Amino acid sequence: MPLERPLVPVSGPRQWLADFGGVYFGNAIVAFLFACTGPVAIILSVGAQGGLAESDIASWIFGAFFINGLLSIAMSAVYRQPLVFLWSIPGAVLVGPALGHLTLPEVIGASLATGLLMLLLGLSGWVKRAMDAVPLPIVMAMVAGVFLRFGVGLVLAFRDGLAIAGTMTAAWLAFSLWKTRFPALVAALIAGAVVIALQGSFRPPAALFAFAAPNVYVPAFSWNAMVELVIPLAITVLVVQNGQGIAVLTANGHQPPVNSITATCGLGSILIGMVGSVPTCLTGPVNAILAASGERQRQYTSAILVAACAMVFGLLAPFFTRLLLATPPAFIATLAGLAMLRVLQQAFTSSFGGAYSFGSLVCFLVTVADVPIFNIGAAFWGLVLGLAASYLLERR
Repeated sequence: MPLERPLVPVSGPRQWLADFGGVYFGNAIVAFLFACTGPVAIILSVGAQGGLAESDIASWIFGAFFINGLLSIAMSAVYRQPLVFLWSIPGAVLVGPALGHLTLPEVIGASLATGLLMLLLGLSGWVKRAMDAVPLPIVMAMVAGVFLRFGVGLVLAFRDGLAIAGTMTAAWLAFSLWKTRFPALVAALIAGAVVIALQGSFRPPAALFAFAAPNVYVPAFSWNAMVELVIPLAITVLVVQNGQGIAVLTANGHQPPVNSITATCGLGSILIGMVGSVPTCLTGPVNAILAASGERQRQYTSAILVAACAMVFGLLAPFFTRLLLATPPAFIATLAGLAMLRVLQQAFTSSFGGAYSFGSLVCFLVTVADVPIFNIGAAFWGLVLGLAASYLLERR
């Protein structure tokens, strides 16, 4: 088996407590606050765009946090390094337009097929070949194309809710310039909440608090959904998300188990897909925060704490979903847009800063146009036509 060997003996709760400390507690809290703010706003935005019900969104959040939290605890304990798994943000954004012409069971079927593909790649050891098969600039051009609407949505939020968007953006800028450990995105969320409270525009339902009761869906496997989503979803997980997470851990002295990570993403995608979530991935930003300070051999403890917090968040998914859905649309649009700004900047830099720039341009334009061909979404065609353009015109 190509799966990397765990560190023996596998650490348990007693060892976790012995290795834990204040630095790792602080890193875990900052990382968790990042994970449960902007990324959750993206789920809500995508869910609203795709016409999902509140129960569908709550079930998605439950799978993304609770089930992935269990996998994160297991992997971090077995390999003794920060290995936090959440969900693919580019994958979530890809699903939004797809829900306009595909049913939710068809999207879930494609997510399960993506999970099976990644599981087989991890177990076979072929994952590196798969990651190298598509040039990164063209992949990032597709990411830039699907993320662009969040940047536009941020601008439109100033038109629809100037006080909310302006205050949140000002807080985000202040904390970004201040270079404090307190996340700028959390500061923006708090600032927006204060404005909403002053305006009296918070409209919660009568029954706000609730524990998770996830939906279990029967997947539907359609040719159009498979062609449109499986390859783009797998590429965004393996190349964009996992590639970033693996690079971050390697740069900080860890030796991430690439095959085991890929197999875990595959297994996780199958499990959370059944409750309506998009594929599992190794998160880059969260693991970057956890690996940034402290003793390398003890950083896994902060990942376990993040995962435990994620499980609690998942158990309370209906409460947080109702809480955020009761806010004005400008609040969600601003929070999601601010969360995407750096990612969008990185996507443009990676796409047009070197080789394959013409193919990246073609991919970006086709993806942004969002015109389905043969009832297959634009993200797939962006990859295909971008690769074709580079092959014909940028072969050198």
